Amino acid sequence: MPPNRQTALRRPQAERRIPRLAALPRPVLARVEALAPGAWSAPHSHPWGQLSYAIEGVLQVETADGCFLAPPERAVWVPAALAHSIHNIGPAQMRSLYVQAGTPGLPAQCQVLEIPPLLRELVLAVCALPEHYDEAGPEGRLVAVTLDQLAQARPAALDLPLPTDARLRRLCSALQADPANTRTWAQWGEAVGLSERSLVRLFQAQTGLTPGAWRRRLRLLLALGPLAAGTKVAAVAAECGYASPSAFITAFSAEFGLTPTQMFAAP
Repeated sequence: MPPNRQTALRRPQAERRIPRLAALPRPVLARVEALAPGAWSAPHSHPWGQLSYAIEGVLQVETADGCFLAPPERAVWVPAALAHSIHNIGPAQMRSLYVQAGTPGLPAQCQVLEIPPLLRELVLAVCALPEHYDEAGPEGRLVAVTLDQLAQARPAALDLPLPTDARLRRLCSALQADPANTRTWAQWGEAVGLSERSLVRLFQAQTGLTPGAWRRRLRLLLALGPLAAGTKVAAVAAECGYASPSAFITAFSAEFGLTPTQMFAAP
């Protein structure tokens, strides 16, 4: 989104150009980009699916329903016809696969996927193919194997669902702007015109998360960009509202199954 509009996690700075294509020349079209810090694309959709994968840096994809973040060894799958925008906080090396709509086995919803070493190497190999690769030869078989592996990729809980209720949206926007805010849920309820009980019930019904779990995930997702850029864990923990680095690491590990060091280790 442009800098003068609220984004879910950060305000990006420099617009990316979206390729103007009437159709894909092959079942898969690869795109290689080196992105400057703060690069963003305006909300758009296209009649094919898209795998957005940063071999360096952290990508953020936003839809009407939430935000999806992909640190190293993760990628965001965007199904065909879904309006979305993409941006990165720090510099990133992005590899995209545009995939023909209707390709069997691929997710019907936007989600973050784990990218194991084999799939990573396959994506990089496909990105090195010519645009009009030989579908009937080794290049076409390489693409077919890549799609098979992509269909088997496991989802990763690196999304932040957003409620549809306008009162809860205001609460979420305030927390996104100040993730270290320590207001109680009763105080938030009073601020947006809901009882604490109604706030908790409605929030969980619309996002699948309790308000506390949502705020914790928000804080941890906000940490991914600075961590990828090399910011010290202690500084990131303080910015996200954690009392100590150890508390932050414990929460990070419980949420993502990895410590910050493990998540951002070189492949």
